[in-house]
Amino acid sequence: MRAFLFSLLLLLGACATAPAPAADPSGDSLDAIARDYVALILEIGEREPGYVDAYYGPAEWQAAASADPRTVPQLIQGAAGLTARLNAVPTRGADPAVAQRRAYLLAHVSAAAARLRMRSGDKMGFADEAEALFGIRPELRPLASFDPVLAEIDALLPGEGTLTERVTAFKADYVIPRDRLQAVMDAAIAECRARTVRHIALPAHERFTLSFVGDKPWSGYNYYLGDAASRIEINADLPIYTERAIDLGCHEAYPGHHVYNALLEQTFVRERGWVEMSVYPLFSPMSFVAEGSANYGIDLAFPGDEAAAWEREVLFPLAGLDPATAAKKARLAALTRQLARAEYTIADDWLAGRIDRAEAIRRLMTYTLADEARATQRLRFIDTYRSYIINYGLGRDVVQAWVERQGLDRWAAMETLLSSQILPADLVE
Repeated sequence: MRAFLFSLLLLLGACATAPAPAADPSGDSLDAIARDYVALILEIGEREPGYVDAYYGPAEWQAAASADPRTVPQLIQGAAGLTARLNAVPTRGADPAVAQRRAYLLAHVSAAAARLRMRSGDKMGFADEAEALFGIRPELRPLASFDPVLAEIDALLPGEGTLTERVTAFKADYVIPRDRLQAVMDAAIAECRARTVRHIALPAHERFTLSFVGDKPWSGYNYYLGDAASRIEINADLPIYTERAIDLGCHEAYPGHHVYNALLEQTFVRERGWVEMSVYPLFSPMSFVAEGSANYGIDLAFPGDEAAAWEREVLFPLAGLDPATAAKKARLAALTRQLARAEYTIADDWLAGRIDRAEAIRRLMTYTLADEARATQRLRFIDTYRSYIINYGLGRDVVQAWVERQGLDRWAAMETLLSSQILPADLVE
């Protein structure tokens, strides 16, 4: 792994000229395969709205995909053809970056093929689906294994009513008033950016817009537009807590999705001309790295108690809130985070039809301590994105472990990850 990381670091300092691909006696090349891969992903996007999370390649490629997309069976055949071509490209003695490029394309074509099989009616269990799409297999823990964490939270917030009711009542004191939401989010994103640019050089013209929306299954979304620009949307249907402003600012923007996409565009599309990185298929190993690094980015930008301190000193006054129990709120957040993977088990049962909607919501309320409205919204997210949910908690933990294994300079390791074709399998020891 160290040798692999070293080769990637060399790539970051390399000139804009791409390494020469290994010679293929058939005349095929990774560049040609990458072009056909982009066409495959864009055509899948025509068959499944939302599958293409971002695209900033040539407009005529998108137009061609829209004008005459292949059928799902034809796309499955196309994916098989790309896999065969990739396997035929020799990498022995090739530049390490070329070998990694081939592995990256193979993994993403495999995920695309799995998604197409799902569109054709193939049924997979939750863990099988997650592994097929995102390249890593989640552990499905018994819900009872989370009971000790619930017991700690129960001791932290004693009183009448269910634990979920007590948590909801306690957190109600930290809801950002609607008329102060813009100012709080602006301040949070600005601080996330300031902490990021101290360590990572961003494109000079990088920028984003921020808007508040409703009727979405998610709490925040980054739409990457290309040319180092993003459109960030925050779902304001449900109350937003002060700590969530920091989470969203880091996750959606700095050093999260906005930075990840901007660095990929700069490193691969602009400097190397590797067109496969101009398209982002949502259900792919890319999302495991994207969501995991975006969540770990919160801890990286605000290590230790810094998030709680900055929230108390800056966001509370902006929101007009009383910081009297801020320390207890921080402890509650740390404990609640330990419950993140409980929803994998709940989602597995729900998606397999072993429990009904009412029971799924009840379990989400019990084991994620969400009130009924939030649990209902979360189940809507699970209905829409299914096993994608592993990319947040498991993704964060895997990214964190990998970054911290690279040495003391965690920001340097993070920049390497965000500027690379590292796969989920490469992150695991």
